[in-house]
Amino acid sequence: MMLPPEHGGRLRAAARKWDIPLEQWLDLSTGINPLGWPVPVIPEEVWRRLPEPDDGLEQRIRQWLGAPDASACMPIAGSQAAIMALPRLRSPCRVGVPSPGYEEHGHCWVAGGHWVTGITGEQLVSNDETWLDELDVLVLINPNNPTGQLIDPHRLLGWHDRLQRRGGWLIVDEAFIDASPEFSVGFATDRPGLAAMRSLGKFFGLAGLRAGAVAGDPDIVGRLGQVLGPWSVSGPARFVMSRVLADHPWRAATAERLNSESRRLSECLSRHGLDGSTGTALFRYVRDSRAADIATALARQGILVREFEDPAALRFGLPGSEPEWARFERALYLSRLY
Repeated sequence: MMLPPEHGGRLRAAARKWDIPLEQWLDLSTGINPLGWPVPVIPEEVWRRLPEPDDGLEQRIRQWLGAPDASACMPIAGSQAAIMALPRLRSPCRVGVPSPGYEEHGHCWVAGGHWVTGITGEQLVSNDETWLDELDVLVLINPNNPTGQLIDPHRLLGWHDRLQRRGGWLIVDEAFIDASPEFSVGFATDRPGLAAMRSLGKFFGLAGLRAGAVAGDPDIVGRLGQVLGPWSVSGPARFVMSRVLADHPWRAATAERLNSESRRLSECLSRHGLDGSTGTALFRYVRDSRAADIATALARQGILVREFEDPAALRFGLPGSEPEWARFERALYLSRLY
């Protein structure tokens, strides 16, 4: 039996390990917006009725992704629901996943009986694209988690065309793309063999809601819906999702703020000897041979970051307030990392 991948956000385990009370931690391990969308009071009747599919949410999703009318759009219980179900839609085949990358993709395709190959960041930017000819499905995380690597959507569509000529698929995980929507393939999700997924957990700061969406080839999305079954997204989640996607002023202001704070975080890390970070508007990623020691030094001060072993690296999420920024900077200084 394969062990599931580990993720950021395991704060209770950290509290037990380091014997620091839960409320005293600063959790920078997840890449979730610390100042998420303010959820309104949910009407009582929403809790008492089964979710209804004709509530207009699919059209809001279409607008969110910029998806054409010929594509299919469907809410899902977070990106993870699609990540787990998509491997069930194909017989065993050859699948490429980013390496490093969000490990649930490879884990779920392997669990589904497929042959999985890691695709490096260097391969993704190389002029040699013959590696595509060894795949039936390419799963691409754009921007990548954890490295932040972004691939131009038109290059992605070229890869899609190359795969589709052999009946292949391109699946794009856009969980971190909301602060850089110009890189989305949403506008092309009416093409056969193409699907894109989004999440409300990261940019919108609503990870606990377990809500997201998929848009793409009607055949893929339709079969995915059959696997997930009816009422896969709760009524309260649909209620919140419909309203947050309509809040265009909040989304615009949040994208500007997050991009600014990501630059601030990069500069903060550089001041303390962690140069050359990459990432997204929601996190920074630094490769460093001292990653384990740095993570330990910060954990002793009640600050949780995401550590990676291969390659040795760290991912830092954004502090949510000025006192948290000051605490993080002081912890870096006290750790004597430079």
